[in-house]
Amino acid sequence: STRTVHPNSSLPKGYRGGETFALHRARQWIWDRDMLRTYFDTRNGLIGEDYSTKFSPWLACGSLSPRYVALECRRYEEARVANKSTYWCVFELLVRDYFRYFAARHGRRIFYLHGTAGRLEGGAERKWNRNPELIAAWREGRTGHPLIDASMRELGNTGYLSNRGRQNVCSYLSIDMSVDWRVGAEFFESRLLDFDVCSNYVNWINGAGLTGGRLNRFNITKQSRDWDEKGEYLRLWVPEIRNVPNQYIHSPWEMSETAMEECGVIIGSDYPFPIISPTANCEFKRTSRKQRDTSKQDKFDSSRRMKSLAVGTFCFKSEH
Repeated sequence: STRTVHPNSSLPKGYRGGETFALHRARQWIWDRDMLRTYFDTRNGLIGEDYSTKFSPWLACGSLSPRYVALECRRYEEARVANKSTYWCVFELLVRDYFRYFAARHGRRIFYLHGTAGRLEGGAERKWNRNPELIAAWREGRTGHPLIDASMRELGNTGYLSNRGRQNVCSYLSIDMSVDWRVGAEFFESRLLDFDVCSNYVNWINGAGLTGGRLNRFNITKQSRDWDEKGEYLRLWVPEIRNVPNQYIHSPWEMSETAMEECGVIIGSDYPFPIISPTANCEFKRTSRKQRDTSKQDKFDSSRRMKSLAVGTFCFKSEH
């Protein structure tokens, strides 16, 4: 059936379920628009329907075969060009497969609070919370951190979120807020059009640092500046700060009272102060360099390297 798409959504225009539209999207994105050629460079985008394939809703429900996509990529390489972009598109399909193997290996442990290897140095356990105020602010996009708020509003309104956005909101909830990561995983399950069990839960324990690999904590303000330099995405989804000058758009809490008055945006009134400090430290130790070096020697080294690459695209490569 046809789905009404939010006007700001990055899903393809006219989006609907089923194989017919899935094949149309694949042909359009790979061949007609020639987007596969530059995929490596555009894949971390935030706005628009073509920065990534958007195949994931159909892959998740079986309307599009990953083998078909891989074969189309090979056919494209033979007909047009083989480059980093064509390689990366297929690689991310392999990452998707990896999550299934990971889930098969670890079974129900991917749903445990402490993941598959979630203890700290010396065997200590992470301290988690289920603070309802923090959880509600995160879900509703009113944390006072514009990139988090924009991402969560997009997810809530469209059922979709970019790969980059998924990385950031996972890190923010599970590491900065120290909220039980399963709260986030369950919320994604309830909202994502491209939800699938393996990609979602393995990605969340990975992003929360509970698989035994290195913990990757994202600097949200830096992420915002790096991937939305002019604040276009922030202004699209957080209209309260639309008039904030570019120099403050990623961290509006840094404005002086004079700057607030000049742009007509009062932090604490029109838009909230950050619900947690932008410089808040984690409540647990990061894996030491010595531990990381030692971990490279164990038998899971190759799979961890793949997983690390996947985390760079949020492991959430359900969001293909």
